[in-house]
Amino acid sequence: MRKVVGIDGTFLKGQYRGVLLVATAQDGNGQCYPLAWGIVDSENEDAWTWFLTQLKEVIGDTDELALISDRAPSIKKAICTVFEKAHHGACAWHVAQNIKNKFKCVDIMGSYWKISHRYPRVAEYLENEVGFEKWSRCHYPGLRYNITTTNMVESLNSMLVNARDFPYVALLDVIQEKMSKWWNDRRIVAMAITAPLTPSRESEFRPRFAQSNGRHTLQLKPVTYHVKGGELEGVVDIFNKTCTCKEFDIDKLPCVHAIAAAHHAQVSVYSLVSPYYTKEYYVLAYGETIYPVGSQSQWDVPNEVATRVVLPREVKERKRGRPKTSRFPSVGEFRKRKNRCGKCGAYGHYKKKCNSQTGSTEGNQPTDVPV
Repeated sequence: MRKVVGIDGTFLKGQYRGVLLVATAQDGNGQCYPLAWGIVDSENEDAWTWFLTQLKEVIGDTDELALISDRAPSIKKAICTVFEKAHHGACAWHVAQNIKNKFKCVDIMGSYWKISHRYPRVAEYLENEVGFEKWSRCHYPGLRYNITTTNMVESLNSMLVNARDFPYVALLDVIQEKMSKWWNDRRIVAMAITAPLTPSRESEFRPRFAQSNGRHTLQLKPVTYHVKGGELEGVVDIFNKTCTCKEFDIDKLPCVHAIAAAHHAQVSVYSLVSPYYTKEYYVLAYGETIYPVGSQSQWDVPNEVATRVVLPREVKERKRGRPKTSRFPSVGEFRKRKNRCGKCGAYGHYKKKCNSQTGSTEGNQPTDVPV
């Protein structure tokens, strides 16, 4: 498993509210691999410190570990307190949203050099306040591969969009059931793979073979090659698995230069691939089975836990009216309201452009749910 962990929290909508904290990695096939779940009162420094302390017991603390999150001060302080060796990176999407809100500019997803000429204040913000090492992969002090956002955590949060209304125990049962199904389904897929790499990495890797054809390769040293041709040249060290284009260094998947150099050196290209992308590691990731907790009557609870008095959290009185179920948009985020047809009741078009042949008597119920 690549040592890149995304962390984030999402609010709960049950009687006792609270926040669900999540930590997840990605397997070799690019799928979410949840590591830890925790329910706390709110997102604050104490809550994050407790959660990350429990996470540290599972994954340890090394300089190869990368933690990706938004730039919330409570998360930054907790990471500095708990993880002394790991590196903290900022989610590029959240950085972009902060820029949109702070500088009121929209087109900021291009290269840094284009942004620096068009929005000098944005460039200064990215360089000094955020820091290159927080959002740029090539300046990152550790290794975050191709993971630049916390999208893998957001995917888990969206999976639980309905279950967040449930009581705590029911919510945890839903999580356990979903994890058990994922582990079983992915184990079956992993065992059926016939290629050396996982399906997603194999599909990403294969086109590079064709792109490497016709490249001129010159040997500089026993393990160093100069590859020319195409838009960008590269100097490849097949022993240290590096290339001056940096794609090989960061993603740990051979670039077109490395593939051309491997062919010239008569070295297997797959020997240069990170083991995290191989079938063997994919099978090992899902080798264990996640079992249900079982009935409470079957629990073996230690006496010091059974006798502990835990009071429910204080619940504030709800405001009058229908409870709000959708979250507030993040900074810089907006939601586009879909048009509703006055004839058929569906969303996405006007009455004049409706193709429905029936009258409005049967079409008052919308066929789609607005986003």
